[in-house]
Amino acid sequence: MISLAFFATVVNYLDRQTLSVVAPVLLDQFHMDSVDYSRVVSAFLLAYTLMNGVSGPLIDRLGTRSGYALCMLWWSVSSMLHVFARGAFSLGVFRFLLGMGEAGNWPAGVKVVAEWFPERERALASGIFNSGSTIGVILAPPIIAFIVLQVGWRAAFLFIGILGFVWLIAWLSIYKTPHETALSKRPPQPVLKLLRMRFVWSFTLAKVFLDPAWYFYVFWFPEYLKQVHKFNLAAIGKYAWIPFFVAALGNVLGGFLSPAFMRRRMETAKARKLAVTICTLLMLFSIPAVLSPSPWVATGCVAIAMAGYTGANVTMLAFTADAFSKESVASVWGLASMGAGFGGMLFTLIAGGVIQHFSYAPVFVGFGIIPLVCSTMLWTLTGPLPKREEPSVKGLGSVDGPSYPGD
Repeated sequence: MISLAFFATVVNYLDRQTLSVVAPVLLDQFHMDSVDYSRVVSAFLLAYTLMNGVSGPLIDRLGTRSGYALCMLWWSVSSMLHVFARGAFSLGVFRFLLGMGEAGNWPAGVKVVAEWFPERERALASGIFNSGSTIGVILAPPIIAFIVLQVGWRAAFLFIGILGFVWLIAWLSIYKTPHETALSKRPPQPVLKLLRMRFVWSFTLAKVFLDPAWYFYVFWFPEYLKQVHKFNLAAIGKYAWIPFFVAALGNVLGGFLSPAFMRRRMETAKARKLAVTICTLLMLFSIPAVLSPSPWVATGCVAIAMAGYTGANVTMLAFTADAFSKESVASVWGLASMGAGFGGMLFTLIAGGVIQHFSYAPVFVGFGIIPLVCSTMLWTLTGPLPKREEPSVKGLGSVDGPSYPGD
């Protein structure tokens, strides 16, 4: 089941990353500058942000199977519509539609984790499905660059959209809801009630300062290699995947860190917060990345920073499932992702202006520092975990998975 969420996330990021790989071509063909590009990216982030607040509750109400399928169908069709782009405006419209569909991936994925895995396995399970994002970004540069060089950029969007339909067939054929979860099904908590909870609003605010760094690397790193280090499209396809490969290892780091602290009898919330703090400190490596004249040193430092992000993110994915029942976890993550989207949109627009008028240096420095705000907020604002009421099903015991000594 977690493999299905992993492959959906791979497709999600292949769809998303196609634009960043073909950006050097589109900027020339459509006569776009850095500010125009930042607006196209922000169109995606605007839709992604708004729909996170819708997709999470929608998936909680429809169920994981139907909700995930609907999201994949929408974003795959939207990816294929990119072949009709004729300029910055139409490109922005299709990115907006893509963002609407892709917003459902993480609320659905975290719901899969909550349904199928107990507390001590959630961080690693989250790491497995979340690593699909880095695998997708790793695969995108060589695959997309090859398609573009052979048959053009429009074929790249079409090909990746078709992959989504392949996944959709597999998902509808294989995925099932755990028996005990189906028996204990309860309605999700109302969104307004969730928003009044201290954990939800503070967790959402913390995400505002974590995710923008990832959006920057995903959408701008290939263009950075072109502008600063004079890479052509072939070189981008050959080398731009390296930081994302290292970032995939960050999912493993995040998957093991907090459970290791928990095995030492550390409270779950403290273990999660400490793991996030360690990972956000790694994100400071973006600062020496931009200060080095060597593209290889810069790439290595960015790789470490990105691994820090993925480690922090998978820990926060597990954190959500710790705090809320299976019926509401997608809603909570969707609300938190709204915060991440607003932060990403705001900082992307700022980054575009700074790059256009100054350089990449202030942007890299900023995205090294602001994730520390996230970890600080987790320690100072979230407070104790909400008390979660998980019903028991007669004859099955707890529906939250097998128990462990000391649980």
